[in-house]
Amino acid sequence: MFMLRCWLCLLLGCVWLPPAQAADRLALIVAGLDKQIYLPVRLASQLGYFREQDLEVELQSEASGANAEDVLLVGAAQGVVGAYHHTLDLQARGKAAQAVVLFTLSPGEVVLVGARLAGVINSPADWKGRRLGVTGLSSVTHLLTHALASRQGLKPQDYTVLPVGSGAAFAAALREGRIDAGMSSEPLASSLVQSGEARVLVDLRTPEATQKALGQGYPFAALYLQSAWISSHLGEVQRLVTALVKALRFIQQRSPAEVASALGLQGDEAALYARALGESRAMFSPDGLMPEAGPQQVLSLATRVNRPQRERRLDLSRTFTNDFVRQANARLGPMAGP
Repeated sequence: MFMLRCWLCLLLGCVWLPPAQAADRLALIVAGLDKQIYLPVRLASQLGYFREQDLEVELQSEASGANAEDVLLVGAAQGVVGAYHHTLDLQARGKAAQAVVLFTLSPGEVVLVGARLAGVINSPADWKGRRLGVTGLSSVTHLLTHALASRQGLKPQDYTVLPVGSGAAFAAALREGRIDAGMSSEPLASSLVQSGEARVLVDLRTPEATQKALGQGYPFAALYLQSAWISSHLGEVQRLVTALVKALRFIQQRSPAEVASALGLQGDEAALYARALGESRAMFSPDGLMPEAGPQQVLSLATRVNRPQRERRLDLSRTFTNDFVRQANARLGPMAGP
């Protein structure tokens, strides 16, 4: 066939070139594409960093990280952009998954209380008998809610947890009084506070605020994939991580307003996004590396509030790897200043 094409090209006086190789296609499930904690994956897509790595990446949004686990397991996507904690949960279910790049050093979440209860609910100690919103049952927002309550001496039976999703669904639940308080993320949290519909009850947006609220650190947003898929697609994983590390660097090197502009936001929406990012940018990892103490911190919080988790022996070394991130930083070279 090759010789036939060459002969035809010579006959017709043309030059034949082999077809360009198509970019590798991947699908990533994002546990809330509009959430600021997952900003690096949006930037990598918007700024063309995936295309630079010969990748065509489809981003699919899923309201709950717990649901995203199941999407990954059935093979509907190659990876999940969600909470690192889910790699522990998957191992406890007999499944092997690894985080390959860390986005945030803290949850980036905010517990909001409805304005109608301002002055009534002043801390998690006031949650007794209340309805609390989380993205989904068994989600990390569910786990963090239990952790905050337990630090105040409350037990799960003292309050009601309702799965209300995120984004507009969460806002509607708070607005309509179906929940009294709940855990949300930026930029929705700032929008609800700015409109006067809610106020901040607990801040988990930065490492410092998280340490104060939880009594420990808690690395959160990451990209994780099934371990078997990683082993058989090392090249694709490396290129994927390199694009995402480049996006993390963009967040560090540009102003919040420039980041909002890069996402295509304008007007009041851009101003709100930039203000929220300015207040919480410290949550983003500058290099994508998992801190040495990070996995144990995540496990210790889970075992504190989850009895079945205490009974499981997990191999944390199999839930993450820094190898791809180290290689990505080496390829990209030293990071320039802001």
